Amino acid sequence: MLAVLLFGMSHALAASAEENYKWYCSQCHGLTGKGDGINATPDQPVNPKNHTDSAEMAKLSTSDVENVIRDGGAATSKSTMMPPWGKSMTEAEIKELVAYLSKLCNCKFKKE
Repeated sequence: MLAVLLFGMSHALAASAEENYKWYCSQCHGLTGKGDGINATPDQPVNPKNHTDSAEMAKLSTSDVENVIRDGGAATSKSTMMPPWGKSMTEAEIKELVAYLSKLCNCKFKKE
């Protein structure tokens, strides 16, 4: 019974994709995804990706986006400024975040 109770609690505490975006992503990518978050400064070696740029975002596959969220920029040959969130978010939350990013860019990610 304790396992059921704990599972139910962790499931109830899962954040929505929008909440996760605001918590984990908006500091660099901005609340609306334009790459203009409070931590995005002119002295950064790479600007945070503009998640509203449908042409650029549509060049990515779903796996590309999942991998960079889970493993961070360094693990995916992208900017080392992008931290890995795979230990902070569940796989389900990462997949939901990918769907949220697709809404932000108003685009579909390319087929694998």
